[in-house]
Amino acid sequence: MRTRVARLYGAHDLRVEEQEVGPPGKGEVLLRMAAGGICGSDLHYYQDGGFGPVRVREPIICGHEAAGHVIAAGEGVDIAPGTLVAVNPSQPCGACEYCLRDMLVHCLDMHFIGSAMRMPHEQGMFRDLFVVPAIQAHPLPEGVTEAEAACAEPLAVCLHAVAQARDLLGDLTGLRVLISGAGPIGLLVLAAARHAGARDIIVTDLTDAALARARVMGAGQTINVATDPEALAPLQRDKGQIDLIFDCSAAGPALRAAFAAIRPRGTIIQVGVTGDIAIPLNALVGKEITWRGSQRFHAEFAEAVDLIGSRQIDLRPIISHRLPLERAREAFDLASDRSLACKVQLTFATEDAS
Repeated sequence: MRTRVARLYGAHDLRVEEQEVGPPGKGEVLLRMAAGGICGSDLHYYQDGGFGPVRVREPIICGHEAAGHVIAAGEGVDIAPGTLVAVNPSQPCGACEYCLRDMLVHCLDMHFIGSAMRMPHEQGMFRDLFVVPAIQAHPLPEGVTEAEAACAEPLAVCLHAVAQARDLLGDLTGLRVLISGAGPIGLLVLAAARHAGARDIIVTDLTDAALARARVMGAGQTINVATDPEALAPLQRDKGQIDLIFDCSAAGPALRAAFAAIRPRGTIIQVGVTGDIAIPLNALVGKEITWRGSQRFHAEFAEAVDLIGSRQIDLRPIISHRLPLERAREAFDLASDRSLACKVQLTFATEDAS
């Protein structure tokens, strides 16, 4: 069989091509892909050829947040044809030092679909047909849309970020929380924090469109720091008024504002990533701030699928655009414009290619 793929050759060089796909082997499933979300790392690959030390060094099929329908199962797989599944892109080795210490997110031999970290690159899911180990395919119940299913991966990222906060602080109920950045990740952190019991949540961003979505997702207060920066002042008085901050922007001004707004001995969870950046080290030390990073997920993927399946977290408001695979370049350009778009997804062929 032949399948179309969206393959990136370098910055702004994204091509829709065809390649062969074989049948599923033992323990595998063949999926007809249904929806795939364009992530921030996909945009870094497309816009800049990579981020930090991670560079596109050979052609790569993008896409690591996706869902599809099972059309064939290999030996030993008990998933019925037609089942909608979300694909967990993460496959830790299970045998390295960190896997054996139950820190699988830090696996030394991690395979992650659609990632340029390894050579050869791990090819991604922006394609019509895809073979994947069945252990990475998580079924969803009837009634869940393909678009929702494809959001399991970014929701898992955000559940892991909230888990970092709960590990440090315990119950989030009663805490005053600020989320910096209302892109897809910031909005899903908002949803995950509310699910964990947080209610007093402030969201900041540079665009009114993003902040409108934050209010729909349950933010109690929103601040446009581009048009109303003085609104941050009350949050920064008396050494800071915020107990917990999730920084989803990784922007220098946002981080400086976060260090000013956090209370002494408050906690900042770093979700957004960037390259080297200046930080107010004096505030980190002087206020005895806890600043913890958060990357990826492990057990949270299954949790995300359950929460989506039960609609305990309704993430449909973040899905702003869906374009077919043949318009992949247009979709990537659209996803780059945060004044217009939130979560942009690609859709795929509804019938097998031949």
